[in-house]
Amino acid sequence: MRRRVGALSVLFALGFSAANGTASAACAPKDFDGAKFTVCAFNPRRDDIRLFWNGSDSRPYGSLAALAEALKAKGETLVFAMNAGMFKQDQSPVGLYVENRLKLHEADTRSGATNFHMKPNGVFWVGDGVAGVTETSRYLTNPPAARYATQSGPMLVVDGRIHPKILPNGTSFKIRNGVGACDGGAVVFAIAEEPVTFDAFARLFRDGLNCQNALFLDGSVISLYAPELNRDDEMGPIGPIAGVVGNRQ
Repeated sequence: MRRRVGALSVLFALGFSAANGTASAACAPKDFDGAKFTVCAFNPRRDDIRLFWNGSDSRPYGSLAALAEALKAKGETLVFAMNAGMFKQDQSPVGLYVENRLKLHEADTRSGATNFHMKPNGVFWVGDGVAGVTETSRYLTNPPAARYATQSGPMLVVDGRIHPKILPNGTSFKIRNGVGACDGGAVVFAIAEEPVTFDAFARLFRDGLNCQNALFLDGSVISLYAPELNRDDEMGPIGPIAGVVGNRQ
């Protein structure tokens, strides 16, 4: 119970309210287990969460700043963005990608030695007023009515349990980012501000943010756009982007 109350206090501090569906400041710093993170929480019932890959010229946006400018030209405001999964050299998604209900890239169900292929991997998806993180085979067997979806891997947390191959004594320290489906229906994005292990990052979502399911997005090219924190990271060309659009109520 203490862990759950602590996690809920983080979401309320970020302005997420499951009770009345309102949201204020999205992003805030968070210390967890001796490491520093930035955490951004959104309410899919009220916040316009989208995925972006290509612009009107059919070429990848490639950066958060380019996406912000493209939306501004259409009279929209980007209030948050983060890279949203692994991509190939041509900036195309590695796995499943759905945008505006159109499947633009097929799922990758292969096993392998990469982080993406360390099963179970998963899919972050956004529907009408709802969002989730679902293990890939479950998603494909019973797909939700997703307006947007992006596949990545590995899953960090599956039904409240740390991924079985993520070990407490792991020695790989990297900057990492991910997304969780958390208490009260919140969608929570997190980025490590210093190198951390997979285990520390997974426990942030499970124990620090009370996310029953969470997905690793990337650990090399990581960018965050958060105007309220004066953040506009440009870490090189990127592929799919998760963004929140419009003035937040």
